Amino acid sequence: MTPIIETRALTHIYGTGTPFENEALRGVEFQAAPGEFVGIIGHTGSGKSTLIQHLNGLLRPTSGQVLFRGEDIFRDKEFTRQIRFHVGLVFQYPEYQLFEETCFKDIAFGPKNMGLDEAEVRRRVLRAAGFVGLTEEDLERSPFELSGGQRRRVAIAGVIAMEPEVLILDEPTAGLDPAGRESVLENIRAYQRAQNAAILMVSHSMEEVAANADRLYVLNHGAVAMCGTPREVFSRAAELESIGLDVPWVTRIFRRLRELGLEVDTSVYTIDQALAALDAVRGGAAGA
Repeated sequence: MTPIIETRALTHIYGTGTPFENEALRGVEFQAAPGEFVGIIGHTGSGKSTLIQHLNGLLRPTSGQVLFRGEDIFRDKEFTRQIRFHVGLVFQYPEYQLFEETCFKDIAFGPKNMGLDEAEVRRRVLRAAGFVGLTEEDLERSPFELSGGQRRRVAIAGVIAMEPEVLILDEPTAGLDPAGRESVLENIRAYQRAQNAAILMVSHSMEEVAANADRLYVLNHGAVAMCGTPREVFSRAAELESIGLDVPWVTRIFRRLRELGLEVDTSVYTIDQALAALDAVRGGAAGA
């Protein structure tokens, strides 16, 4: 499938020519296709945040390219500006960036900057609010009257209202309780289905990326250490642990069962896969 966004030999060096010079990215090759859910994982300092800030033009590469639909996003300043409406970026704890007196105005900020007329702005605000479960009554309230989880939804809606073809989220469920995490993830999946958008999610939760991502990129010291489906990546559990990452708890349990002598598939990473794997073991034992 043709990628909607990609990087080619992307390198970024902070503090070039100073004693603090740091190569944050080294020759990164990355791509995502329309409708694809891509997880980005790595230890702290691996380059995850630096990578995603290149994808909508917030950072310029030291060398290499960032391409949107095959065109270099830095070809000119106006194109880079327009890219930010097509590639939406939700930072970690985005609710801290809310500033308007009502939720409606906060969500409308992006569409207004796109130069859309009032009717289209309103349509987008209401549609974005629908994706994240906010009512019209909520939209007239101050965001600071809402719970932390609701404020997170307002902030995400503000990016969704621009209807980006690529939606990037940096730890979108950080600090939320389990119900709040699943609610936000379902909001994101709903937008992905409705728009056939590419979703790129940075997360420290192996369970979240295992359950949601079609493909995973593992970054280590600024380079891509692994890329593949969750099953392919989590089957390399020892390598992940060697670079300071965990694996889903289901995978850990099945690795331990294998160590104890039970012939189970250690590449499982979701509960449904675990149940199927156990059924397969029981079926094999019954037929023996």
